[in-house]
Amino acid sequence: MKQDLKSYYDERANEYDKVYLNPKEQEDLEQATKIFQNLFLNKTVLEFACGTGYWTERIGKTAKSIYATDINKSVIKIAEERRKLSNITYEVADMYDFESENKYEGFFGGFIWSHIKIQDLDEFMVNLKKMIKPKGKLAFIDSNPSKGTNHCLKRIVKTDDFGNTYQERKVENGNKYLVLKNFPNYGFICEKLSKIAIKIEIVQTKYYWIAIGEIKN
Repeated sequence: MKQDLKSYYDERANEYDKVYLNPKEQEDLEQATKIFQNLFLNKTVLEFACGTGYWTERIGKTAKSIYATDINKSVIKIAEERRKLSNITYEVADMYDFESENKYEGFFGGFIWSHIKIQDLDEFMVNLKKMIKPKGKLAFIDSNPSKGTNHCLKRIVKTDDFGNTYQERKVENGNKYLVLKNFPNYGFICEKLSKIAIKIEIVQTKYYWIAIGEIKN
């Protein structure tokens, strides 16, 4: 079994958008879309791990601009092919090594929190703060642990010494991966975000959690 998150999403590129087709989750997706469109209205937004651009396109309808990055060329290619908005720029980049001379008015991270190791979260937050203007808005969305068709907690097959949890996943070509997938409680989310943000709010939908906040001065 492979344990390489980058390769996993590279192989899933052409099948990734299927995760957004579950009829039961459409109401949650629409609720999240409205939250993000309001939060980032007329703002310059940085996005990490944009994947095939599902959220990028939705946020881009109200944002001033979006600079969307992902480590995999395969998903960036799909995102660029589907692009309908001129205010979106896509780039291949690693969110852990990303540097920018620009400071953005907002940050969005869709389903990336669960893929960041617990021991790396503090450093990730500190580096993120450097790229967002004071009073800039940030938002994360990720999976609730016990909802959805796959019952996330039941799929955990490994927990490491830091408390990181891993799931076994199979892509359509048959390859199996051990994928890092953490499910933080809301107290933990607020604790980590409070290092760089104020006015933190957690929105719980049936299938997702959404965290929003404002970058400290």
